[in-house]
Amino acid sequence: MRILHTSDWHLGQHFLGKTRLAEHQAFVGWLLEAVREKAVDAVIIAGDVFDTGAPPSYARELYNRFIADLHDTGAGLVVLGGNHDSVATLAEGQYLLQRLGTHVVPGVAATPALSATEQLLVLPQRNGEAGALLCAVPFIRARDVAESRAGESAEDKLRALQNGIATHYAQLHAAAEAARVRLGRHLPIVASGHLTTVGASASESVREIYVGTLEAFPTSAFPPADYIALGHIHRPQKVGGLPHIRYSGSPIPLSFDETGVTKEVLLVDLDDNGLQAVTPLEVPCLQPLASVRGDLATLQAAIAEAARQGTPETPVWLEVCVRGDDYLADLQTRIEALTGDLPVEVLRIRRERSSAPAMAAGNTRETLDELTAFEVFERRLAREALEPPLREALQARFRSVVTDLAEGDTEGKAQGEAA
Repeated sequence: MRILHTSDWHLGQHFLGKTRLAEHQAFVGWLLEAVREKAVDAVIIAGDVFDTGAPPSYARELYNRFIADLHDTGAGLVVLGGNHDSVATLAEGQYLLQRLGTHVVPGVAATPALSATEQLLVLPQRNGEAGALLCAVPFIRARDVAESRAGESAEDKLRALQNGIATHYAQLHAAAEAARVRLGRHLPIVASGHLTTVGASASESVREIYVGTLEAFPTSAFPPADYIALGHIHRPQKVGGLPHIRYSGSPIPLSFDETGVTKEVLLVDLDDNGLQAVTPLEVPCLQPLASVRGDLATLQAAIAEAARQGTPETPVWLEVCVRGDDYLADLQTRIEALTGDLPVEVLRIRRERSSAPAMAAGNTRETLDELTAFEVFERRLAREALEPPLREALQARFRSVVTDLAEGDTEGKAQGEAA
């Protein structure tokens, strides 16, 4: 059985005003060729197929076209919901897509029995024979597996959520072992997930999904599956150095701190004896990104070096971080002079300062585009003399509110577009 593991496509993403459509089209075309060339039996997208809960029409069109084209290759497809995806958006076509060999698991079902029915899949090989059992676990929201109780501490909520997720995995794995008995074969068991695990290396484009409640899921709490295909972290990596628990990462860089990271998908070979091999396939880069840092005296050389990745037809998308504490009203003009006729396009200019007192005094003149909501809140807290328990309580409450708003906005946009 050969599975191709990928995740975090984020179709429809706008990157500082730039569409990623051309990059995603190129990736999808390359992926289809890889599926044909490598005789892949099934493709798993481990969450965040879309960037928002209400993706633009061109993103949906690309998604639907990929499903139809993949069906023509003879490979199956499993699409799992991620924290960026709307359950309603993914669910609207799941039964129709089954006719094209595509299983969509948008979210966790309301009851454990239904979850075991909808989330335990038998993955067929190209010849039609059963090749593997998949515990198809999408992004698990806290409300799916844990009840909120009055008076619970942050530690209590953390423990309840971790136990709820671990129990969900254990129930599905037990159902998979029972299916082995019914089928009369020791089929390999694959599990999926869309979450952060202990020790995973994230990037700035990764949104906290259990804000204030769950920092990372313990690796030891996963079931003893032969392979665990994870999504949510955009850098490809083994978890805890274990060869069978992996993030495939995103196929294109989704933030400037992912520049220089080799993007890949994973070919996973299994048989009735378990995992045989995991082979990374490097994804070609269509749109180069670069981030350069320095003061105005050293930036010219750094920009020229970054420009070597680009061409007049495909200029490098550039982030320029200027070091220094002086505010320069003509910074934009100075950077434009440094880029000249080089094949670069500056998408963001940031100022890096080493002077903490200047920041506290309000002399930074930063724009909101340079800060996250959490950074703005922390700057405001820094002006207050608060006892540590109160400060921590306010931080936890703010993170919880932001998370609830983000989830509500995602579902609300999707329902509004459906209406």
